[in-house]
Amino acid sequence: MLKILRESLLNAPIVQRGEYYYFIHPISDGVPQLKPELLEEITEHILGMVSKDFDKILAIEAMGIPLATAISMKTGIPFTIIRKRPYELEGEIKLSQETGYSKGELYVNDVKKGDKVLIVDDVISTGGTLESLMKALEGIGAVVTDTIVIIERGDGLSRLKNMGINVKTLVRIDVTEKGVSIEDAHE
Repeated sequence: MLKILRESLLNAPIVQRGEYYYFIHPISDGVPQLKPELLEEITEHILGMVSKDFDKILAIEAMGIPLATAISMKTGIPFTIIRKRPYELEGEIKLSQETGYSKGELYVNDVKKGDKVLIVDDVISTGGTLESLMKALEGIGAVVTDTIVIIERGDGLSRLKNMGINVKTLVRIDVTEKGVSIEDAHE
C-alpha cells in the first residue's frame, strides 16, 4: 500500500534553506505536478483510516485544499478552508500559525458549535499549526472526529500526543542532504 506515495517521496527534490533541508513534493508544494493516481491512493487510504462520523471537512491552506476536495468528492461532505488571510465574516476566528520555517496567522470561518469535523493537512513538523487550530475549535465548541496529516516530519506529532491531541499520519519521513528516507508508514 501507499506505493505511489512512497516512490514519490523517495524521488522528491531537496533544497536547503539555512540549516533546514526541505523536500519538494506534490502533496506539500503542488510541484512537481500532483498526479491523479497519487491523490486517489492517498484519498482511499485516508477514508480507510478515519471515522465516517463527520459533517464537515477542514482543510488548512494551501495544500490541504486538494486533499479536502478529493475527500469531499468521494463522501459528498462539504469542506471549509482555514485561510491565511481574513475575510472579516461574522464569527471569524484568528489564530497564530508557526511551522518549521515560517510564522503567520490563520483564519477560521464557517465552523460552529457542534460541528463534527475531519481535519486534513499535508505535513506536520512542529505541530504548531494544529495546536493553534485545535484550541480555536475547542473554543468554538466544534467536535474534531479525526485529524489526518499525510506526511510526518520532526517531533510535532509526539508533542501533540503529549498534549492529548491525536493526529493520524500516513508516512513518517526524515530529510537530509541525501534525500528523503521513509521511517514508518501506515499500511
